Amino acid sequence: MLIHSEAEMIKAGSDFAKTLTAPAVLELIGDVGAGKTTFTRGIAQGLGVKEGVTSPSFTLSKEYAGKEYRLVHYDFYRLADPGIMAENLADTMTDPDTITVVEWGQSIKDVLPEDRHIIEIKYINEDTREITIK
Repeated sequence: MLIHSEAEMIKAGSDFAKTLTAPAVLELIGDVGAGKTTFTRGIAQGLGVKEGVTSPSFTLSKEYAGKEYRLVHYDFYRLADPGIMAENLADTMTDPDTITVVEWGQSIKDVLPEDRHIIEIKYINEDTREITIK
């Protein structure tokens, strides 16, 4: 699917969130600036999260309360070895009330479940992104 604006990216995330039931794990794949966090904002919106969603690049994870489910957003960009975060992630991913979003999951690939949703976001140009959901 082609996305032509930030608003469309948020809507795509919101629409996708409405199809999810917990526990669910989403791995977002894309270069820096592709729109992973913007898509996550949409997921949060679709889950009824009221607070603003920001990238957890420096904190590694952030939690948000939705109407029915909790959203936990991880960003492993700066983490070469998951260490104790792998344990935390494993607990979160099996929580029956949680939707887990993982950005930059290469360092924790062995921890991610086989049945996760993989969302690839490709930067086409300044105004266009392509989303593939597997």
